[in-house]
Amino acid sequence: MAGLERLSDGLPLSRRRALAWLGGVGLAAVLPGCADDEQAAAPATTTAATTEGAAADCILTPELTEGPYYLDLDLVRRDITEGRPGVPFDLAVTVVDAESCEPIEGAAVDVWHCDAEGVYSGVEGDSGTFLRGVQMTGADGAASFRTIFPGWYTGRAVHVHLKVALGTEDVHTGQLFFDDATLAAAYESDPYAARGAPDTSNDADGIYGESGGSTVVAVTPGETYRGSVTLGVQRA
Repeated sequence: MAGLERLSDGLPLSRRRALAWLGGVGLAAVLPGCADDEQAAAPATTTAATTEGAAADCILTPELTEGPYYLDLDLVRRDITEGRPGVPFDLAVTVVDAESCEPIEGAAVDVWHCDAEGVYSGVEGDSGTFLRGVQMTGADGAASFRTIFPGWYTGRAVHVHLKVALGTEDVHTGQLFFDDATLAAAYESDPYAARGAPDTSNDADGIYGESGGSTVVAVTPGETYRGSVTLGVQRA
């Protein structure tokens, strides 16, 4: 990804500048040859605009706290694992217009979450960048990530953080959650099993309560877990 660090004018690629530039030229132009590979590897998803019962998906998704662990890193990449151990997890986030239900192309989806031990990269003395990354949505409104199933830490339900930006404006900040059956199945395997079950359920988590359960990821278990969620956002 070294080619993403600077544009042709030699100036540093800040997050705001990156999103504006990527929104204009598209990710495929930045990473020649990667678009076909990513498309083949991405989990199958459907957009809210083409799915029966789409009206429930295109309502405005409640925004939630960013939390203390966001880092502005400009890591435009699909695979964010960096070798962290855990259950492989393909996550697809579909962004739609909350008013029209139409998928939004060219939105930047920025995700970050803790590893199986409950550790976030780049904070509290850790210098890594694992489990953080940005992807642009395609014509179907979907952005896909290869990661691991998130772990847990004391006082919070299991979650994934994300931001959505259109151009240089953030249009959504939120968190994704998981149902009890999915958590129980994932945490039976190593390295999660040694830590046991999370100490905070969705129902006991105040931030989950603010979401109204609107951002629970639909997950299909397997050797690789596959999850999808649709976010309705308001254009800036």
